[in-house]
Amino acid sequence: MKTNKTMSKKVLFITQEMVPYVSERTISIDGRKLPQALQEQGCEIRTFMPRWGTINERRNQLHEVIRLSGMNIIIDDTDHPLIIKVASIQAARMQVYFIDNDDYFHKRRMMVDENGIPYPDNIERAIFYARGVLETVKKLRWCPDVIYCQGWVSAIVPFYIKTAFCEEPAFDHAKVVTALYNDMPDSSTAERFAECLQFRSATPEAAQAAGIELAAPDSLMRLAVTFSDGIIEGESGAMPEMMELAKAKGIPTLTTPAAEAQATAYNAFFDSLIG
Repeated sequence: MKTNKTMSKKVLFITQEMVPYVSERTISIDGRKLPQALQEQGCEIRTFMPRWGTINERRNQLHEVIRLSGMNIIIDDTDHPLIIKVASIQAARMQVYFIDNDDYFHKRRMMVDENGIPYPDNIERAIFYARGVLETVKKLRWCPDVIYCQGWVSAIVPFYIKTAFCEEPAFDHAKVVTALYNDMPDSSTAERFAECLQFRSATPEAAQAAGIELAAPDSLMRLAVTFSDGIIEGESGAMPEMMELAKAKGIPTLTTPAAEAQATAYNAFFDSLIG
């Protein structure tokens, strides 16, 4: 008897932002409605996002998960404590895990500060977020079939999945999908990108072997696309050069579907990658 893949599929959402925790725009609305819609279609989901400094913890009832917190993530020989918090969206019967750290997220906005100036350590923040999510999923003993990466802050995840975490039982069969939106930090201004990126077999040399020059302005998203199994145009017209890069590399792509068909189209796309 054939197995119903839709009913059994596990999808890990590594999201940049979602309402009601941040203001409404295309990416935050998608971050909120897609996990719920796929859950309603039978998928088992886990959702993560950064605990940006603009999030009101009391109003949104965030609380720390002690059993998951306490790990130190070493980036460029510096220890950074990993704090995990959780909140529930009751109407959706959905939990959201938050990655937190005093240096990277506490009292800090997303990509730019209150004066509109990009944070110089944005790439390092994305590295911490990627490793924090993946280490936490391992602790949860949960093995996703699809890892969905939404927004620039999740862009390091595909590279780590295919290198540093490729032999981890939690991820060894997972397909990685990157959704493209219009926000992207300039990688050429990153502080110590190569040094901070290195972890196990995730090395600057591995990126270079894949044709990625880390000093290039768009290298963050080139890493995401090159090491993904599928690419979705999350926002209509977003990053056309990255869609073309995916097509040139033979990576399956999905253009922005109609809003009413979005979850169904994403679900079918995920199933096509799982095979």
